[in-house]
Amino acid sequence: MSPSTPSSDSHIHSEKSTQSETDLIVSALNNPQHIQKIVSEAIILGGGAAAILLQVAHPGVAKGVNYHSSFATRPVDRLRTTMTYVYSMLFGTPAEKKKIIELVHRAHAPVKGSDYEADDPSAQLWVAATLYAVGVDLYESIFGVLDEETAEQAYREYVVLGASLRVPVEMWPKDREAFWIYWDEQLATFDICDEAKNVAHDLLYNPKIPFYFKALMPTLRLVTAELLPERLRKEYGLKSSKGRKRLYKSTMAITKATYPFLPRAIRTYPVKFYMKDMRKRMKKYGETQRKI
Repeated sequence: MSPSTPSSDSHIHSEKSTQSETDLIVSALNNPQHIQKIVSEAIILGGGAAAILLQVAHPGVAKGVNYHSSFATRPVDRLRTTMTYVYSMLFGTPAEKKKIIELVHRAHAPVKGSDYEADDPSAQLWVAATLYAVGVDLYESIFGVLDEETAEQAYREYVVLGASLRVPVEMWPKDREAFWIYWDEQLATFDICDEAKNVAHDLLYNPKIPFYFKALMPTLRLVTAELLPERLRKEYGLKSSKGRKRLYKSTMAITKATYPFLPRAIRTYPVKFYMKDMRKRMKKYGETQRKI
């Protein structure tokens, strides 16, 4: 088929359109200082499991993760993939951001079934929304409530981060008030499916988790259960009681009293670790790299 045929022209236009969108996203994420301040804190990782269980409460996300992800066999690799994406989008160079966006879109392309698709904008909007909701909630629990201007700016920066997952900006709730209305409406529609329960088990009770993580799992399960809305927690079959709630409150109180006083180098270590790892792998594989 010659280059001048309509099919070829359409393909070229599609590639240019995608590239243009990527350039706009990368430009908009040039200096997201408010979201950087939030996400750079290692304590945010404590809400990672809760964010994932909220994500897979969406049935399309649950099926995509359950049938195509590596939670059961490579939980640490899955963590690396997620954190590499988030940190690269916020702290990477423009070239690194473009490469990560390309790898994410490539990884999502084959993730589809009769009733789900990884690139479904509504599903990706929910995924991005959980990162915002859990991240901000944990940050404010430790450091105090953000002032109005900072909170609104951080929200706008999260909208751009969501765009890197192919969520059209116009799909995002216009402001934080609209966001929480959307959040509550979405939660009310979800019923935890079997695929979501499989992901929860692989995440919280995985025998293949390295020994150095196993000691943290009881605390992670406690925090995860208490961060979830009550109905979803029950549907996942996660334990809660007056005693566990008191333990959670005590854990958070101790964390709030101590964590902010740790050296910043310790609090931001995950960013340095995963960015160094990402750059090492990019240098090793170059243009042949096919996954994060």
